[in-house]
Amino acid sequence: MIPPTRAQQQAALDAAYAHCAAIAARHGKSYHLATRLLTPDRRPAVHALYAAARTADDFVDVPGADPSGDLATWSKALLDELSDGWSDDPVRLALVHTYRRYDIPLEHLVDFLAAMTSDLDVTGYADLDALDRYMWGSASVIGLQVLPVLGTAPGVAREEAAPHAIALGEAFQLTNFLRDVAEDVDRGRVYLPEDLMSAHGVTREQLAARQFTPGFRELMREMVAVTRRRYDDAAPGTPMLARESRDCVRAATALYGGILTEIEKADYRVLERRVRVSRPRRLAVFARRLTAAQLARVSSTRAKPNSRSSTGA
Repeated sequence: MIPPTRAQQQAALDAAYAHCAAIAARHGKSYHLATRLLTPDRRPAVHALYAAARTADDFVDVPGADPSGDLATWSKALLDELSDGWSDDPVRLALVHTYRRYDIPLEHLVDFLAAMTSDLDVTGYADLDALDRYMWGSASVIGLQVLPVLGTAPGVAREEAAPHAIALGEAFQLTNFLRDVAEDVDRGRVYLPEDLMSAHGVTREQLAARQFTPGFRELMREMVAVTRRRYDDAAPGTPMLARESRDCVRAATALYGGILTEIEKADYRVLERRVRVSRPRRLAVFARRLTAAQLARVSSTRAKPNSRSSTGA
């Protein structure tokens, strides 16, 4: 077999990143909108990280005949390809390139894949500590993966910003859990701590039957407060980021935090419908951050006149 030329490799890589961007646009509207505030060289890597997480998650949430085998096969191929430096699968190719370009630690990917595998068997969590242990792999390491792509401000070490990146990943994940209670219980999983459910008189059977009770309202109110504290823990990390990445994070935080506000406006009735931030609200958040992002981008371009290509290949 004749090895591909450099031009052919670049074409395949560009197509892989475009494929990942399409996945992000289709499945993560708020997230994808926020990434448009990033500099063009950073954007493809964030799309690759999203698409890989989405693909692995779909093996669990939209399973085929053998979800365990499918996830294991995909995971093994990805880990092998990270060593080889190439993949014929577009999502894995973009992720391999992103991991290598930004020197992302392999253990973050291993921990994420372990969390996805646990979703095949684990259906609930005894308390918030147990949920936090699961979120290390499903959310915390996502923040740590994205951090090298966003970059840090001059004089700020990645390790200094890492705890805040972890907190933001957890805040986003908890927000999704609260929004998606009904969808998750349909899949046989509950991400509300069992001890808090019991304290408020809420059972899995009630969730499955879509029974809204005063206890469920209070449970959700408590979990919204927990989630907002994670956003508070994350907030000091934004000024630690590279200037041209901050508005993306601010927009994403406003959009995801807005989901909590919508849950409150809906009187916590997430069992009856999926709450969401309206399109006009999403666009308003984007527009508010756009000018600042453009100014930061111009400043960055002046400071680094020899910017790399969008994929950095």
